[in-house]
Amino acid sequence: MNLTGFISLSLGAILIENVIFSQFLGICPFMGVSKKMDSAVGMGIAVTFVLVLSSIVCWVVNRFLLVPLNIEYMQTVAFILVIASLVQFVELFLQKNIPSLYQSLGIYLPLITTNCAVLGIAIANIDRGYGLGSSIAYGLTSGIGFLLAIVLFASVREQMEVSSDFPKPFKGFPEAMLAGGLLALAFMGFSGLSVFG
Repeated sequence: MNLTGFISLSLGAILIENVIFSQFLGICPFMGVSKKMDSAVGMGIAVTFVLVLSSIVCWVVNRFLLVPLNIEYMQTVAFILVIASLVQFVELFLQKNIPSLYQSLGIYLPLITTNCAVLGIAIANIDRGYGLGSSIAYGLTSGIGFLLAIVLFASVREQMEVSSDFPKPFKGFPEAMLAGGLLALAFMGFSGLSVFG
């Protein structure tokens, strides 16, 4: 992949096809872990790490196991097993090395296993015919897009939480839905972006 292709793929994954605001994948951790900035950053980094690793391992499993054995129909099951194993690895690593982040992520860390964004990116890599390098780039930049979205959302939610001007009936989940909708509208502005002509 040349530099132009990498920049185009990156801007597409981060802004134009943002995994949360454009594809609406990974909404559960997006809504659940975005109340505080530190936990949002931790979740974004953990999801990015899992996205990169799962893009690599799922590509290898598909290329060297599923396709040669002519069992591509097992793709979803195989990818879920790979993702579950990687999330276990991340969970054990955080529990041992960063217990404060492990505690703040709580139940949402094991939910990365069922995060449809991780599975969606792994399947998109195969469906789009990406090679290993492009799969890694797409996984990384999709993770960065997830991180950007959850950090922006957490910063908006923190500001709304301390705002005294916000009507009381809209506090809590309604204000989160409103903020998420407005951020999604803002990201829709990138949908017409043409990167290199």
